Amino acid sequence: MAKKGTSLGQLAWRRFKKDAAAIFGSVTILIAVVLAILGPLITPDGSPHANRQTIELAAKKPGSTFTFLKVPRSFVSADQFSDIFFVGKQEEYTWIPIFSHSFSGDTLVIERYTGDTPNDGEVVNYSFASLYAEGKSTKEIEEEYIETRTFWLGTDRFGRDLLSRMILGTRISLSIGFVAVIISLLIGILMGSLAGFFRGWIDNVVMWFVTVVWSIPLLLLVIAITLAMGKGFWQVFVAVGMAMWVEVARIVRGQILSIREKEFVEACRALGFNGFRTIVRHILPNILGPVIVISAANFASAILIEAGLSFLGIGAQPPIPSWGGMIKDHYGYIIMDKAYLAVIPGTAILLMVLAFTLVGNGVRDALDVKSTR
Repeated sequence: MAKKGTSLGQLAWRRFKKDAAAIFGSVTILIAVVLAILGPLITPDGSPHANRQTIELAAKKPGSTFTFLKVPRSFVSADQFSDIFFVGKQEEYTWIPIFSHSFSGDTLVIERYTGDTPNDGEVVNYSFASLYAEGKSTKEIEEEYIETRTFWLGTDRFGRDLLSRMILGTRISLSIGFVAVIISLLIGILMGSLAGFFRGWIDNVVMWFVTVVWSIPLLLLVIAITLAMGKGFWQVFVAVGMAMWVEVARIVRGQILSIREKEFVEACRALGFNGFRTIVRHILPNILGPVIVISAANFASAILIEAGLSFLGIGAQPPIPSWGGMIKDHYGYIIMDKAYLAVIPGTAILLMVLAFTLVGNGVRDALDVKSTR
């Protein structure tokens, strides 16, 4: 028995906290959100879109460690913080993988990395006479221009850091899920509220339109909208949101039909409240539970749709990192000994979809009035 004075919301929160699967999903989503927000600020490769390509290091295994010579570029414009936060920092150096290095006077002698066989690379000399003239020691020069890096998830077929690309891919997946759900909620709640509250010819027109859209396979509808609007980052957001509103509209309409004859709605009519105020202030707050559940399901669907579009080449365009695009680039490696190049982004998609599904199920169970009581 619940304690006297305990609200339904408090009971629902207590039930949700006891659902281990929902908590696991919530923690997974929280970690993904933190990674998505920080983005280029925490990635090992902080270049724009983590697109630092080193062809010599293509498709290296996780945990591979390499040494680089950092050659300063002649001109690098100043970065705005907004550019660094959303895209990444411009490259200040050209990164050259090397096997070995040594100093001969004021000259650095390196053997470039050209493969996995040592003593087979090109020997190049770099003069640091100007830095010695400034009073810098050999150790200081070495610390500034020689760097050893470990690629914890390996590199992709273009020699890019896979961990950095995965972190930035989290931002793409969560962003498209969030924007698509917002668009679907705005359209779906509006259409469902009008149909369920006013009934009559408005209901007939809305439901006819819902039936027409519902009859078209979701992925094909998104592809059609995307092709009509053009390939691009924001076009995918809008296309997915415009294709997912029908489920929200059906849920909202059904919920409003079940409570539009309740006493509090009749009281609103008796007091002369208009339909807009009745819907927004009195009906919608009472149907938030099912809307939250369908939103979580739509979030998971949006992530899957975006991955599918990127795999087909009409989602986020290169060099923007996308989990679906990573699978497209490396699905041929599945039959080789480097299947992890496609398995890692595939696992990330699986975890995100599973997390939102678990949270949606947890919210549904927590808001179940009968079981809560």
